[in-house]
Amino acid sequence: MATLPNPLPSLATDPSGRSLGLRLPPGRLVDTTDDGPWHEPLLWHAEKQAAPGTWAALGAPASRAGLLPVLVELGGTQGGPDDWELMPGDMSYPGDHDPEEVLAEFWGGEGAEDDPEAGFDEELGELLEPFGAAWPGLAPAGVLTADPGTRAAQVADSLAEGTWLKDARLALVPSRRSADIPAAIGWAGPLNHENDVARLCAVLRSWEDRFGIRVVALGFDVLVVSVAAPPSTLADAEALAAEHFAFCPDNVTQGGPDGLRGYAESLVDEPSWTFWWD
Repeated sequence: MATLPNPLPSLATDPSGRSLGLRLPPGRLVDTTDDGPWHEPLLWHAEKQAAPGTWAALGAPASRAGLLPVLVELGGTQGGPDDWELMPGDMSYPGDHDPEEVLAEFWGGEGAEDDPEAGFDEELGELLEPFGAAWPGLAPAGVLTADPGTRAAQVADSLAEGTWLKDARLALVPSRRSADIPAAIGWAGPLNHENDVARLCAVLRSWEDRFGIRVVALGFDVLVVSVAAPPSTLADAEALAAEHFAFCPDNVTQGGPDGLRGYAESLVDEPSWTFWWD
């Protein structure tokens, strides 16, 4: 696997990023991991809270410099990226994983290859109707209703204006694809579900291709993506909801009494998806 050159070290002596064609506000480099300082910065984030327009102003020039934007939450109960116990050394490469195999494994759980009914009790079966113990397969691709970059900027602006993502800062990450951002920084938000977030990034890559998603925000255990090609029918949304359950079961099991069918209704024409892991 070719290693992407990391432009971030140059910001130590050139904080404005002019040598990279950027005009950055005051910010800081983060190299803190669960094992101590990483050998190079993992991300840069602004010192001031993100405002509407910030993403659009910095996103395009940053991407030309090999850096992709993402909002990071600093005001959550678990603090900001310095406190997140990042684990870049434990992550594999997203391209080494097949997204459908990853989702099928999570859907069926341990032992499902030999017995699809293993671990699939009656209560879970009711929750996941209209699907059963066998993995239902990937959902059909959506149709673009917006440019993916434009939709990402719109969702980022909405998050910057809102209150539930506390003290969101614009961050820049060295990554080829938006879907790879969590693995690039060693994000451990889904640790109780999957230790190697690169496997989930493989699914995000597939969603990039099928639904025009972009990774827009990360908290300690929260992921927000923009969606430029959301499902337009309930049937397609139900198929996608099955993928969401495999990707992040808490979205369905702790999302209310309506199970997968009720969750699917919230995905129709929805411009963003939020995932959280307990």
